[in-house]
This record gives sequence, C-alpha cells and structure tokens, in this order.
Amino acid sequence: MSRIIRLLLPIAILAACGWYGWWLIANKPELKAMETRPVLITVEGMTLKKQTYPVRVASQGAVQPRTRSTLLPEVAGMIVEVSPSFRPGGFFEKDEVLVKLDPVDYETAVTVARAAVALAKVTLVEEQAKSEQALENWKALGRKGSPGELVSRSPQVARAKADLAAAEARVVKAERDAQRTIIRAPYAGQVLEQAVDVGQYVSQGTVLGRIFATDFVEVRLPLPERESRFVNLPERYRDGATTVPPAKVKLQTTTAGKKVTWEGRLVRVESALDQETRQTTAVAQIDDPFSKRADGAPPLKIGQFVEAEIEGEALDDVFVIPRSVARAGNEIILITKQNTLKRMFVEPIVGTDKHLVISASTAKGLKEGDVLCLTPIPFPADGARVTPVIDGRSPDQKVAGDATPEKKSAMLTPAAKPLP
Repeated sequence: MSRIIRLLLPIAILAACGWYGWWLIANKPELKAMETRPVLITVEGMTLKKQTYPVRVASQGAVQPRTRSTLLPEVAGMIVEVSPSFRPGGFFEKDEVLVKLDPVDYETAVTVARAAVALAKVTLVEEQAKSEQALENWKALGRKGSPGELVSRSPQVARAKADLAAAEARVVKAERDAQRTIIRAPYAGQVLEQAVDVGQYVSQGTVLGRIFATDFVEVRLPLPERESRFVNLPERYRDGATTVPPAKVKLQTTTAGKKVTWEGRLVRVESALDQETRQTTAVAQIDDPFSKRADGAPPLKIGQFVEAEIEGEALDDVFVIPRSVARAGNEIILITKQNTLKRMFVEPIVGTDKHLVISASTAKGLKEGDVLCLTPIPFPADGARVTPVIDGRSPDQKVAGDATPEKKSAMLTPAAKPLP
C-alpha cells in the first residue's frame, strides 16, 4: 500500500501544480494602461538682433628698439674714463661722451705730423727757388725756347708739392685719430650692455657695449588672415605713397602684477610673409615709451612680451553670438516658434575667444528675431521639443507680461481660477 502511495503522491503534486498554473494564466489581472507625459528639458535662448561690431584684431609680439647699435672703437688705446651713463639701463643724450681712451700717443702723432708739414713746406720753397734760378740761368745763357723739365726742375717742384700734401693729410688723419679717442653717443638712447671698463686696453673693433635709441620702440605683430582684411594696413609703395592712415593699436603688458596699457599705431607692413605661418606681419610703433607716466608704471623693457589689440573697421548688420554655443564645424542650435530644436551651420566673418560675428545679410543664414539656444546639448535632434527660457523669460512669463492691465488684474484676483 505504501508503495502505491509513493508512486501516486508525486503525480498528484505535479497535477496540482499544473492546475494552479493554468488557473493563474486563466485569471491573470488586467494591466492598466498608464499615460506618461514627455519630459521636456529646459533650455536658455537669446533673440538675435542686428548690431554694429567694431573689429578688434588680437595679436602679440615682443618690444624691439627702433635702432640698435654696437659701439666699436676706431683706434686702439687704454680706457681712461667711462661716463656714469654708460652702464646697463643708463640713459644718455646725443653727442654725450661715453668712453675716453688715452690720447697721448695720438696727440704726439699730431705734433710729428705738423712738423713734417713744416719741413715739406721748406722743401717746396727751396725747390721753387731753384726752379726760378734755373730759368734765369737759361735766359742768361741766351738760350731760346722753353727749357726742358729737368732744366726747370719741374719734377722736383711737383714732388715737393706732393710731399706737402701727404704731410698735411697725415696731420688730418692724426687729428682725426686723436678725436676718435673720445667715443660719443650717435643718438639719444639707453645702454643695453656694457662690455668694457676703465683700465682695459682695447684695439680697433673691440666691442665696447650695445646701445639703442629711445625715441620710440617697435613691436612686430603677426596678423591672422581672416581678420587682417578688416584692418587698415599702411602699405607703402615705391614712390613713397601710402594707402590709408595708420590704424591705432592698444598694447597691454603685465608689470609687477599690474596691467599697463600703451597706445601705438601701425607704421608699416613687412615686405615678406612669415615662412612658417604664412601670415602678414605689421609693425606697431610706440612713441616716447621711456618717459615717466602719471600712473607710475615703469617703462617698457626691450624684449618684453605685449598683447596687442588692433583697431579695425566697424561691421554693420551682423549678429554677435557667444563662441561657447558653436559646436564642431560651426554648428549652432536654434529654437523655433513651435519650441523645437533646429540645427544650422554658419560661417563666421571674424571671431574672438569669446564671440563669433556672423553676417545678417546671407539669404539662407540667420535672420533677425531667430532664437539661439544657449544651453549646450550633447546630442541635439532636429524637431526635439524643449521648454525654452528666452531672454530670461519663460513662455508663461511672456504671456503675462504682454497682457493688458485688465487681464493682469484678473489674473491677480483671488477668485480667479488657476491656469491648467
């Protein structure tokens, strides 16, 4: 009996499980359909308006002197005096004495040369007297015609004259060498480097130091191709004519933790393009950069790096948009009147690190009144619906703001029904 029960019990259990499963399937609960409202992201928008944009071309460069010179002595000698101004950073005026060499040997040479001139004059007078006496003897002998050159001693007189001229030339050279022992400044400037000092013997061609002119300095500014067409470049021609007045340049540098601004102007354009960047290089000039300023800022330094902002033309009928809204390939996102997204590619005229300038006169481009999406969206899709906040106002705020005073008072009445 127990054997039959052991056989029938598993079969009964399986049958009960099967019946219960069938009952669950036959009596399954009805699923209620739930309607989910789409979740719309909120984005910020900006209404595009035409405006005038003054082009400012950014560039950078290093301060360079207008004229840089290396002082070299034309004669040899020992340095006996150095001007207090002839020190690195010292200022000097034109024709100021910077270095003096020992002039004794050259003053002695002047005295010797003058003595040689006196001797040459005596020799010339003697030869001229001998020549006159030879002519007298020729006539006393009753000779007719002109005597020969040897008889009249013409060659001896000519040699005496040549010796006198050479002696006088040696005097001029000796005096000039004596003057060259005094090295004067060729212009008003500043000392960049001092290479010698008192007691040092220098020969002809020894470097004494390096100086530069201080009337103005120059800065070489490479110009980007796209923005340079909006800058008035002072092109020069062979006949000396120029195209336009020079553009103004604002140069800025940081000195002792403070930003200092200098005013300059473009004075010329270099004749060759940069071999590496293929860019045009303009030269800006800063007048009187070493004078004392009212704000107490120190003067410019040679080799100092400056950032330049070149004044360009004013562009009319353009849109100025933040650079941050431009995606790869200059793609931007617009918000349509139906609160949907629309992708568009634009071609900027000029651009800075903060803004892009786009023409408003393009037939298939942006139009005044279009709404630009300012919120970055990783994967925008054309036609995707959004909740816009345009110019800082939501659509509900726009409706309330545009309502009449009667409607506004009705909205604020306690008995007014809430909007759905």
